[in-house]
Amino acid sequence: MQPPEQISPDSLHVYLEVMSKAVFQSGMSWKVVEAKWSSTKEAFLDFDVRKVAALSPFDIEELAKDTRVIRNRRKLEAIVYNAQQILALDEEYGSFQQYLRSQENFDSTLKRMKKDFKFMGPTAGYYLLYVTGEDVPPHDEFEARYRK
Repeated sequence: MQPPEQISPDSLHVYLEVMSKAVFQSGMSWKVVEAKWSSTKEAFLDFDVRKVAALSPFDIEELAKDTRVIRNRRKLEAIVYNAQQILALDEEYGSFQQYLRSQENFDSTLKRMKKDFKFMGPTAGYYLLYVTGEDVPPHDEFEARYRK
């Protein structure tokens, strides 16, 4: 399998999109997520972090009926919660990137992300950090440490 493309995030929307893809891929086939990604992006307002953070329980209910997305209510709710957290941490740290870099090492960053976000276990955290160009250990080293 090809490693995912690395990017230089230029907005909070990009972080939310990458994080949301990791959330949806948790326990799912990557192919299923990829096949639905353009319509998921549309349903989630292009991952505009402020718009997603403002989604109401009614909006989540509507998304749970929307065939364009993976209709896992817990994951849909997690995306909204994670958008709210990104905004809060961006404000607290001066930028979301500063939040990601505020921990002393990779392991503590993963632990902090697991605490601060929903559906952000080690694999999702590694994915977010890798794709957004943050320092991560080589994939085989990560696998040996976290995939037991």
